[in-house]
Amino acid sequence: MSKAFTRESDAEEPSLTRVPPPLPPGVKNYMTPGGVEKMREELKRLVEQGKQPALAPRIAYLTQSLQSAVVVEPPMAPDDVVRFGATVTVRDKTGEESRYRIVGIDEMDLDKDWISWRSPIAKALLNSKVCDKIRFKIPAGEQELEIKAIRYD
Repeated sequence: MSKAFTRESDAEEPSLTRVPPPLPPGVKNYMTPGGVEKMREELKRLVEQGKQPALAPRIAYLTQSLQSAVVVEPPMAPDDVVRFGATVTVRDKTGEESRYRIVGIDEMDLDKDWISWRSPIAKALLNSKVCDKIRFKIPAGEQELEIKAIRYD
């Protein structure tokens, strides 16, 4: 059999702790203060549970994410511009309102309408103000939303 189809060492097993980077090289890992705290608590809990092989990939991922995290504090004074960490209320053309919170990629939770700052809708929302209309692409075409409110938790 050709060496091209064999491993250097058949006894060698792939590392369980190798984790793909969560973001492309050079992209900052922005997180809210609450998101960083939640990750620290999860990491602490997993480490206290011991060195179970099944936990190793998650522990490695949390460690890597926390090491690369850039914590973004909410604005000091009320801000009328959509920035990272904002909760934005929008209205579509039919009059239906939705609310999105712009968070880090590791904090994303679609059940809570927490969207990654790298998502198309978040990119369109960033730097806009109340009453602005933003457009972004969706699989079915393009969508337009009007900013109705901005708040920071």
